[in-house]
Amino acid sequence: MNEETLQGLGPSVFRLLEDSLDDARAAPDLRETGVVRAVSRGIARVGGLSDVIDQELIRFPEGLVGLAVDLAEAGIGVALLGDHTKLEAGQPAWRTGRAIEVPVGHALLGRIVDGIGRPIDQKGEIRAEAHWPVERPAAPIIARAPVARPLHTGIKAIDAAIPVGRGQRQLILGDRQIGKTSIAVDTLLNQRGSGVIGVYCAIGQRAAGVARVIATLRRGGMLDQCVIVVAGPEDAPGLQFIAPYAATSIAEFFMAQGRDVVIVHDDLTRHARTWRELSLLLRRPPGREAYPGDIFFVHARLLERATRLREDHGGGSLTALPIVETQAQNLSAYIPTNLISITDGQIYLSPELFHKGQLPAIDIGKSVSRVGGRAQLPAWRSIAGDLRLFYAQFEEFEAFARFGTQLDASTRQALERGRRVREMLRQDEHAPLAASSQIGLLLATIRGWLDEVPIASLAAAEAAIVERIVHALPELCRRIEDGQPLTDDDHACLQTAVVESARTLPPPARAGSS
Repeated sequence: MNEETLQGLGPSVFRLLEDSLDDARAAPDLRETGVVRAVSRGIARVGGLSDVIDQELIRFPEGLVGLAVDLAEAGIGVALLGDHTKLEAGQPAWRTGRAIEVPVGHALLGRIVDGIGRPIDQKGEIRAEAHWPVERPAAPIIARAPVARPLHTGIKAIDAAIPVGRGQRQLILGDRQIGKTSIAVDTLLNQRGSGVIGVYCAIGQRAAGVARVIATLRRGGMLDQCVIVVAGPEDAPGLQFIAPYAATSIAEFFMAQGRDVVIVHDDLTRHARTWRELSLLLRRPPGREAYPGDIFFVHARLLERATRLREDHGGGSLTALPIVETQAQNLSAYIPTNLISITDGQIYLSPELFHKGQLPAIDIGKSVSRVGGRAQLPAWRSIAGDLRLFYAQFEEFEAFARFGTQLDASTRQALERGRRVREMLRQDEHAPLAASSQIGLLLATIRGWLDEVPIASLAAAEAAIVERIVHALPELCRRIEDGQPLTDDDHACLQTAVVESARTLPPPARAGSS
């Protein structure tokens, strides 16, 4: 190459070198860094971070992260989302400038994740479609639609007397170990094949109890239609606190796709205790029952996210079933009264009914649905009002009859029929029934079509009636599920099916016979 050629290439070579150097110049890495001043169980006090915002994600060495939950002049309080023993005073802390997020998408269906969406089921990483903030504002009023479509639980006492609608917030409360979780799990099982997606969030629950729930959903064929979010008692308090918000964001993703979702928070009593623990460690002044003053807002902003959207906003719905534990049937305690005022009704489980063997132990008198018949099928509405009134009268008659007073014939008949209604409201665990079968059973009991059947034979009669309704009246079942009211001909068909089923029952065994 001659000298003239080199001189001609010189300017272009220099320009290429200058462009390469410009591209190689790195932008300055600006990070606001603070210092950990103190560490306690689940909490870190950090100084030097003056521009932190509430709920911002803070990073620590060794991949530990935390949530800024207390902004004070002396330093910020950070709820750690991992093992606090990995952190010591004097170590650095960095701002991230963003809120904590959780992975969302269809890839989470059938998976078990922790409180911030990390997989814990050893099935590999989750390929999320997006990452949504854990704390999201509730849908505005203008985007909400009235709750008008039923969410069938498959439990006779609930679907008949305490109906739940899609987009409703229905509280489940009662003393410990009387079947609160079973009602929520049965509701999830009853959604199999309906297209409704389930999200189960376990907060502070023992691993054995969570494993039983997962095994039940797997046996019922519903696990692949569910997302399980678990924050166990061994996890950091910050993870237990953030878990229900993360689970709600996961559910909201499906609601935004136009799907119907039901989420179970099991349970918010432990969630409230976790927030009380964190707040006391942060030196916040305690209020009633040592809970911080913002505990109402903590639960209100969570449950307000449950709603039904208008069609022009996607038409999806999110139904919330929070669970709360009472102590010695004290419904007036701080957390239960808070949640009763936030939700659209409550299902109360009575220890007295539980010990009498009336399962599920639902106290119809103390339970209520503020949505009511608006979320019921027309066929249900035709008998639900009669059922509640009849059952309340029966309980009054039964209490009066304990005094040994001589009763007239009509009162004795009401007592006998009421005992049959109560027996018919019994239901085995994890055995939800279709709406058409429930309507046939309760209509037959209220109308007296089973008055001649001994109470001891009602369980066998129920099985025979359900089988006949399903196989002999498929068209009637379809019309009931489609929301059509019962006609006089339908009542006649149901009565015929009930009477013929009762005739096939074997006579009850006599006492003392071998």
